[in-house]
Amino acid sequence: MGDVRAKLRVTAGDQGSLGRHHPSSTPGAPGDRETTEAAIPALHEELSELQTRLWAEGRRSLLVVLQALDAGGKDGTIRHAFRSLNPQGTRVTVFKVPTPEELAHDFLWRVHKAVPGTGEVGIFNRSHYEDVLVVRIHELVPEKVWRDRYGLIEGFEETLLHGGTTIVKLFLHISKEEQRRRLQERLARPDKRWKFNRGDLEERAHWDDYQEAYAEALARTSTEAAPWYVVPADRKWYRNWAVISVLVETLRELDPRYPEVEGIDAVEIP
Repeated sequence: MGDVRAKLRVTAGDQGSLGRHHPSSTPGAPGDRETTEAAIPALHEELSELQTRLWAEGRRSLLVVLQALDAGGKDGTIRHAFRSLNPQGTRVTVFKVPTPEELAHDFLWRVHKAVPGTGEVGIFNRSHYEDVLVVRIHELVPEKVWRDRYGLIEGFEETLLHGGTTIVKLFLHISKEEQRRRLQERLARPDKRWKFNRGDLEERAHWDDYQEAYAEALARTSTEAAPWYVVPADRKWYRNWAVISVLVETLRELDPRYPEVEGIDAVEIP
């Protein structure tokens, strides 16, 4: 497996990242759907082992940030790409509309409380980036306020990095036509109708605005230590493979180790 991260990584300041790969493209995949899906079990096995070592080591943590437009596949990614993680060392946090208590604090207050502890893998389903996306599109705060947040987010992530948390930020990139298809499927299938929200149609009307907002957010906040990766996500089989590959490559680089335990070689269990 090559370095998938290099193919999907957003360069700081590059606002053309969303146009780099078409949402239905498969950069770095080992082959067609059958070949790529056949490679996934081995990746899951390695991911499980690497997470176990991270948990046992107990010194560092991994934070995965998932962002996407409506129907972009965040839930499906968590269900399929992260299924080999041990729940004991995994925390999934879903960031919804802020509560009155959360609105009474700074925008990062609720986020900092959810970051993973040492040894843990934390997964954000939506994140602090909503505060430079949704608030921008719907003019919930003045432009100066959300623009200043780029720097605040970068500082927040630097704090996490300083504390031993590695950050992987993934934007699941779908096309407008694929979003239409998935939303229509929610209406057509009784087992998926519960997922349909009329508000999704309102958000879809802002498609171009969201493309612009995401392009700027990714360009402004992709750093050497906390990069963004644009994952083409029209093809779910590729999305799953790419996300697992990015995680495996990241944890390989961290190379967590089982701790040395001294003084027990001669111990015998009675």
